[in-house]
Amino acid sequence: MTSEPNTVSNPWRALWALCLGFFMILVDSTIVSVAMPDIMESLNADINAAIWVTSAYLLAYVVPLLITGRLGDRFGPKRVYLVGLVVFTLSSLWCGMTTSVEALIIARVIQGVGAASMTPQTMAVITRIFPPDRRGAAMGMWGAVAGVATLVGPILGGVLVDAFGWEWIFFINIPVGVIALVMAIWLVPSLETHPHRFDWFGVVLSAGGMFLLVYGIQQAHGAGWGPLIGPVTVPFVIAGGVVVLIGFVLWQKVNRSEVLVPLSLFKDRNFTLAAIAMTTVGFGVTSMAFPIMLWAQTVLGYSPTQSALLLAPMAILSGVLAPFVGRLVDHGDPRVLAGIGLGAFSIALFWLGSILDVHTSLWAVIPPVLLLGVANGFMWSPISSTATRNLPLHHAGAGSGVYNTVRQVGAVLGSAAISAAMESRLAANIGSSSGAVGGAEAGTGPAADVAGGTSTEMPEAVASGFAHAMGQSLWVPAGLIVIGFVAVLFFERPKPRVRG
Repeated sequence: MTSEPNTVSNPWRALWALCLGFFMILVDSTIVSVAMPDIMESLNADINAAIWVTSAYLLAYVVPLLITGRLGDRFGPKRVYLVGLVVFTLSSLWCGMTTSVEALIIARVIQGVGAASMTPQTMAVITRIFPPDRRGAAMGMWGAVAGVATLVGPILGGVLVDAFGWEWIFFINIPVGVIALVMAIWLVPSLETHPHRFDWFGVVLSAGGMFLLVYGIQQAHGAGWGPLIGPVTVPFVIAGGVVVLIGFVLWQKVNRSEVLVPLSLFKDRNFTLAAIAMTTVGFGVTSMAFPIMLWAQTVLGYSPTQSALLLAPMAILSGVLAPFVGRLVDHGDPRVLAGIGLGAFSIALFWLGSILDVHTSLWAVIPPVLLLGVANGFMWSPISSTATRNLPLHHAGAGSGVYNTVRQVGAVLGSAAISAAMESRLAANIGSSSGAVGGAEAGTGPAADVAGGTSTEMPEAVASGFAHAMGQSLWVPAGLIVIGFVAVLFFERPKPRVRG
C-alpha cells in the first residue's frame, strides 16, 4: 500500500466512486424536510417529534466528525468509508420500514453516524491521491457535487413523496448505496495507514463539547432560550459546550502523547482562513432555501416540487462552472476565485431578500438565482483546495475532519438563526399589518397560521407581510457571508505541498 499521489494510475475513477456516496449523504440532509408533513401524518407524530427526525440525524452527523477523520488516518480512509457506507445504507432501509416516529429517530441517529464516517474520508482521499497541480480540479468536482446535492434533495423528495410515499426518500438510498459500495471497493485505492495512538480523553471532550453546543443551538428556537430539562436552560447547555470544547483545545495543547486534532493545523494561515470561510458557507447554504421554499409554497401556492425547481438554474450553472473553476484553482489566485464566489453569494441573497413579495414574478427571481449558481460554482473548490493543499499526508484525515466539522457547525447555526429570523420578521411584518403581533408570539393568529402553512387564502396585506418576512430573513446569511468573503481575501498563495 502507498500514500503517494503519483502511484494511483487513475485517481479520477476513485473520485467518481467517492462522490456518489458523498452525494447521497448530502441529498439525505435536505430530502427529509419535504416529506415531513407526510411523515407526521403517517406516524401520528407531533411537530416536536418531527423536528427530532432531522435534529437527531444532524447531531449524530456533526458530533463524531473530528473522530472519524482521525480514524481514517489510523485505519485507512477506504476502510472507514466502506464501513460508514454500509451503516448508512442499512439504516436507510431501517428508516423506511419504521412504523413509529421513535424508531425513525433512532434509525436516523445510526444513519448520521454512517454519514459522519464517510464524509471526512472523501476529502482525505482527494488530498492523498491527487498531486497538488491537479487537486483544484478534483476539489471542483467535489464542490460541484456539494452544490448540486443541496438542490436535488428537495426536488427528489417532492417527486418521491408525491409518487410513492415518504418511505421512498430512504429506500432510494439502498440501490445507490449498493452501487457506491461496489464502486468504492473496486476503484478507491487502499492507502497507507499511520500508526496513531488514539487520544481517548480527547475523544470524550470533543464529542461531549460538540454534543452540548449543537444540541443547545438546535433547541434554542423551540425552547425560547428557556429551560430544556428541569432548571437546565439553553444558554447553560451552550455555555457548557463551549467550556468543554475550550478544555478539549487545552488538552490538545498540553497532551504530550498523540492528539486527536493537531493544533499545528491552524499554524497554516490558509487552513484557518478556509475554516472560517467554510463555516459561513455552511451557514448560508443551509439557511437560504427554507425562506424561499416557504415563500413559494405559501404566497405563490407552488407545490414542493415546483418550489424546489425555482433553484434549478442555480444547480445547473453551478454544475457547469465548478469543474472549470477547479482547473483555474491549480494555477490561479484562490483569493480572486473564492472572493467571486462568496461575494456573489452575499449579493444574491441581499438581492432575493429585497424582491420577495406577493406579485414577484419568476423572471425577477431568475437573475439572483443564477448569481447563486455563480457563487456555488466559484466558492467550493478554491476554499477546499486551499485548506488542504499544505497539509502533511499523515494529517489529511484530521484536517478533513476539522474542515467538515466547521461546515456542519455552520449549518446548525444557519438552521437555528434562520428560524429565529423568520419568526422575528413574521411577528413584526404581519403583526403591524394585521394586528396579530400577539397572536404570532403566542403561536396563534395569522402569523402562526401562515408560518405553518395552514392559511390557504390570506388577505393580501398578510401575504405581503409574510413574503417580506421571508425576504428580510435572507439578509441574515447574506450579512454573515461577508465575514467569509473578508477571510478569503487574506489567503496566501498556496506553497508547494509539504510531504509527511
